[in-house]
Amino acid sequence: MGLFRRSKPLHRQLADDAGLSVDADATRTPPGLAAAPPGWDGEQRGEAGIHGVSRARRWDTVATAAAPGLAGDEARFVALPDGTLLPEAEQPEGALAPLAAAVESSLEAPYRAEAVRRGGDTWAVAARRIAVVAEPGLNGNEAELVVTPLERTLTVDGRGHVARAPALEAAGERYGEMFVVRALRLVGDLWEVEAAAL
Repeated sequence: MGLFRRSKPLHRQLADDAGLSVDADATRTPPGLAAAPPGWDGEQRGEAGIHGVSRARRWDTVATAAAPGLAGDEARFVALPDGTLLPEAEQPEGALAPLAAAVESSLEAPYRAEAVRRGGDTWAVAARRIAVVAEPGLNGNEAELVVTPLERTLTVDGRGHVARAPALEAAGERYGEMFVVRALRLVGDLWEVEAAAL
């Protein structure tokens, strides 16, 4: 036996010394999401701030505003490009205007916003950009368009649809030949869309 020959590999000796030994036959996978690779959709796994994974940014802007006419403790709304505000729940006329003004000091419509009462008439409001397209002639509330070189599939409210959806197609074509577009009807012919490459 040579002077520097070890009975165990160095990594096993160090693990033994640190009290982290595992059986030679066992495979050890670190527990929790930190050990998981990024998902098929690109979603990061792990713990932000610990494993070098940055938190996904949920909001494009956050602000506070006084909104004395607003009812309840929470409010959600969509702002359309023409300035129309679509509340998720019934609100008094003009009550959302102060929140929209606070958001629009740093973010142009269209956007989706959520607000929470912080006390009295003071509200915190956060908003993120959205894409809005006009798709006339498409009946339903939710649509999904999947395009590959071999096929094009449009489903509306969970049922197959044979009509074309040119505005949804245009929203997806920025991502190449293969893409998926999900759409949610806002009002009339206006749809909120999210697109991604396949």
